[in-house]
Amino acid sequence: MKLLSNHPTEVLILFFLIITFVLSGIEKIFDWKGNVTFIKGHFKNSPLKNSVPLLLAILLILEIVASILMIIGVYQIYTSEAKEIALIGIELSAISIIFMLIGQRLAKDYPGAMSLGVYFMITLWGVYLLNS
Repeated sequence: MKLLSNHPTEVLILFFLIITFVLSGIEKIFDWKGNVTFIKGHFKNSPLKNSVPLLLAILLILEIVASILMIIGVYQIYTSEAKEIALIGIELSAISIIFMLIGQRLAKDYPGAMSLGVYFMITLWGVYLLNS
C-alpha cells in the first residue's frame, strides 16, 4: 500500500482541509464567547450584526460535519478507494467558505475575503479530483 494511497493529491487536500476545519471548530468550541465578541465587532456595521451567534453556530456545525465526512472519506479512500463521502465533506467545506466569504464581503473586509480565495481554490481542486 502506498503511503498516500492511489490518490495522493486528494488525500493531501483532504488532510489540509481536515486540519483547517477541525482546528477552526475546536477554537470556536473552546472560546465561543471570545469568538462571538470578536465577530460581533467585525460585523458591527453590517446587516449580520444581530445574527452573529446563530450564524457562527451554523458555521461551526458545517465545519464539524464536513470534517467528520472528510475523515471518513480518507479512510474509505484507503480501504476501498470510494470517494463519495470525502466528496460530500469537501463540498460542505466549499459551502462553509462561501458563507465566510459572504460575511467578509458584508463586513467590507476585502483583504479577509481575498484570503478565503486560496482556501476556496484548494477546495475546488479537491472537488474536481474527487469527482473524476
